[in-house]
Amino acid sequence: MDILLYMAGHANLILARTIEHISLVGVAIGLAILTGVPIGIAITQNQRAANLVLYIASIIMTVPSIALFGVMIPVLSLFGHGIGYVPAVIAVLLYSQLPIIRNTYTAINNVDPALREAARGMGMTPLQRLSRVEIPLAIPVIMAGVRSAVVLSIGIMAIAAYIGAGGLGVFISRGISQTDPRQLVTGAVAVSVLAIVADFFLLWLQNRLTPAGVQTA
Repeated sequence: MDILLYMAGHANLILARTIEHISLVGVAIGLAILTGVPIGIAITQNQRAANLVLYIASIIMTVPSIALFGVMIPVLSLFGHGIGYVPAVIAVLLYSQLPIIRNTYTAINNVDPALREAARGMGMTPLQRLSRVEIPLAIPVIMAGVRSAVVLSIGIMAIAAYIGAGGLGVFISRGISQTDPRQLVTGAVAVSVLAIVADFFLLWLQNRLTPAGVQTA
């Protein structure tokens, strides 16, 4: 009951922290998509490059987030951004690369070669084949990678509160430091609900972006 009363009494603060959390994750994921999808497409042309890129991205995923923040603080301090927004966004950007690159690479590679040949026979250029045939067919798998990256990033961004990034993780960090279960549970529940809502929204977006013929298949 105390936790519910705390949530009700701090609804405005929870909303503000949620918006802050969404903005942090949104920027990081937006940058991850802008970099990860082109990289995933590019490495389909070279198996050696694909193995190297996926290996590096896998290594980054194994680094604990607290350790990565710790590494970035002295490096980014040289540019005046040792704590706060910038290292949080960079960390989430790095962690988001693997699911986006891997799913893009897999999706483009798995396009039926017969469809590529048909497009080539129609006189399409490589860029036209990519934009009109391969990417539309690959959207469900690419979006699955984006969904995984978003859910992962929402959780990692909560830890970024320890370096002053803000967001819903502030409730968790303060709940631990002040031994206040109300703040701790509030932060944990809010992060979980946000992840679930984001996943369902992206699933809806995935269905909207997927061509009708692919959905039927």
